[in-house]
Amino acid sequence: MNVNFLGTLAFLSCISVSFSQSLPLKTGIYDAALRLNQTTSLPVHLSIEKKEKTIFAVIHNAEERIECVLKEKIGDTLIIPFPNFDSELRVVATKKEQLNGFWVNYNKAGYYRIPFTAKRKTSSSKTDQAAVNLSGRWETYFSPSETDKEAAVGIIEQKGNELSGTVLTETGDYRYLQGTVEGSKFYLAAFDGTHAFLLNGTYDGKTLTGNFFSGKHYQTDFKATLNPSFELRHADSLTYLKEQHSRINFQLKDINGGEYSFPNSETEGKVVIIQIMGTWCPNCMDETKYYKELYAKYHTQGLEIISIGYEAAETFDEQAEKIKRLKERHNLDFTFLVGGKANKTLASEQFKMLNEVISFPTSIYIGRDGMVKRIHTGFNGPGTGEYYIEYVEKTNALIESLLAQ
Repeated sequence: MNVNFLGTLAFLSCISVSFSQSLPLKTGIYDAALRLNQTTSLPVHLSIEKKEKTIFAVIHNAEERIECVLKEKIGDTLIIPFPNFDSELRVVATKKEQLNGFWVNYNKAGYYRIPFTAKRKTSSSKTDQAAVNLSGRWETYFSPSETDKEAAVGIIEQKGNELSGTVLTETGDYRYLQGTVEGSKFYLAAFDGTHAFLLNGTYDGKTLTGNFFSGKHYQTDFKATLNPSFELRHADSLTYLKEQHSRINFQLKDINGGEYSFPNSETEGKVVIIQIMGTWCPNCMDETKYYKELYAKYHTQGLEIISIGYEAAETFDEQAEKIKRLKERHNLDFTFLVGGKANKTLASEQFKMLNEVISFPTSIYIGRDGMVKRIHTGFNGPGTGEYYIEYVEKTNALIESLLAQ
C-alpha cells in the first residue's frame, strides 16, 4: 500500500502572526527530539521556514506538515502553539540554531510537559540501502503476553532505510508514522501536538518486537508478524443498539448553554450523523475535516451533523470554549453540543440505548425515518491511504442512498 499520495493535511494549518523583530531562528532542517524518559527519545522531524514576515516551525510526519507559527516571545522563551490542540512548544534559542525547552500539553492533567531539544543540521545525511525490507502488512499485538492484549494491523512502507506507515486499531489509527531501519533495529514515530507516539524495535528475520511509548505516561511491548490477510473486527460491528431500542434520543446542552433534545423538529425527516468526539483527539479531528466536506456537499439535500464534544476540561464553560474554538477555527457550520468530561463511561451513560461507547470518535448514522442505519467506531484517517479512500467512498454512497429515500 502506498500511503504517500494523499498529500498534506490543509486542515492542520494556523493563522499567520508575523514577528516584528529580527528572525529569532535560522531557517533550515533541525534534528529534534522529545525526551520521554532517561533512556528513550522520540525523534521529531522539524524545519524552520519563513514566508514573507512569518516564521513557521513545521513538524513533519511522513507526508503530513503541521505548520506552527512562532506566536510570541516572553523574555528569552519562544512560544510555538500547535494549530489544532491546546499544546505548545516553549523553547529558548541559542545562537539562533539550537532549541531547548519543553512540549506542554494542556489537555492532560497537571502540568504535563516533556523536554524538547533541536539543533540545526549543517549537512544532509545520506540515505543508505537497508539490509532488510519491512514493507508489508503486520499482524500486531500490544501487550502480547496479557489476556487483554490489543490486536492491531501495522502498515509499513520502506524506501532505502526510510520507513513510513501507520497502525490500525479498532478505535482508530496512529496517523502518519515516520522512521528508519538500521541493521536489525527500527523506529516509527509521530508527533502532532497532542500525541507523541514511538515504536522502537528489532527484526529477527521473521518477527518485529519492541516497545510502544505514548508520551511519558504510557509504555507497553508489542509483537508483529507479516500477515497480508489479517483483519480486525469490522468498525460497524463494535457499538450497536440494544435489542429493546430502535432509535437514538438524548438531551444535552449546546455550546451556549441552551437545552438541546434529539430528535426534534429541525432534524425530522433529515439524514443525521451524530458524532461523539473530543477536540483533543487527532482521529476526531481527521473525521471532523471529512465531515466538513460531507456537510458542504450534502447539507442542502437534507444532511444534518450533530457533533458532541467530550473535553479534557473540568467545567462546562471550559468544555464549551474548547468546542467553540474548534468551530470558529475551521469554520464549521454544523451543530455542536457539550457532552461533558472526556470519559467513555459518561458517553455510554448518556447513550444508554447503545451497548457501550468504546472510542472517540463514534458516529451514528440515522435515516430520514429516524432509524439507525449504521454505527461506526473509531476512524481511520488520511494516513491509512487506501483504507481511508475506501471508507470515504462507502460513506458517501451510504449518505446518498439515505438522502434518496
